Amino acid sequence: MKAKFLIPLALFLGLVVFLAIGLNRDPREVPSPLINKAAPDFKVEQLDQPQLQFAPADLKGKVWVLNVWASWCVACKEEHPLLLDFAKSGVAPLVGLDYKDQRKDALQYLRQQGNPYDLIAMDKDGRVGIDYGVYGVPETYIIDKQGVIRFKQIGPVTPEALQTKMIPLIKELNKS
Repeated sequence: MKAKFLIPLALFLGLVVFLAIGLNRDPREVPSPLINKAAPDFKVEQLDQPQLQFAPADLKGKVWVLNVWASWCVACKEEHPLLLDFAKSGVAPLVGLDYKDQRKDALQYLRQQGNPYDLIAMDKDGRVGIDYGVYGVPETYIIDKQGVIRFKQIGPVTPEALQTKMIPLIKELNKS
């Protein structure tokens, strides 16, 4: 009779342990299966020059940052001033990936907020985002000289993430 109650109790306690572990983790640090793997290839048109296309291969040999954003994204507006400062620093090229957005809305947003990007690629239907494992915008990736993803920031870039993780990593990758 006691054994009947021990099994559900053990299952319940196991579930409580898993939930407790999950609640103590930072959701921005979801492990990405793409870290240390080649960045997915794509070729899409540029936001401000639709007659031109962009592909990650265009930046091979450089350490660069890919920031996935959209004009409709509230959190993107939060990180935007930080991206403007990062762009001024010249630490690495900053490429924007405008995610599931309308061209006119994105261009208006950049006119109003400023444009931190060296180049902006358009992901109109979200296929590039799917290949990169985008959970939601914004997300930011650091890609090394060989085209390998070395870092992924889920959610807005924070001053702490920029100063303690991203810039030191970019500088280290530029040495090799």
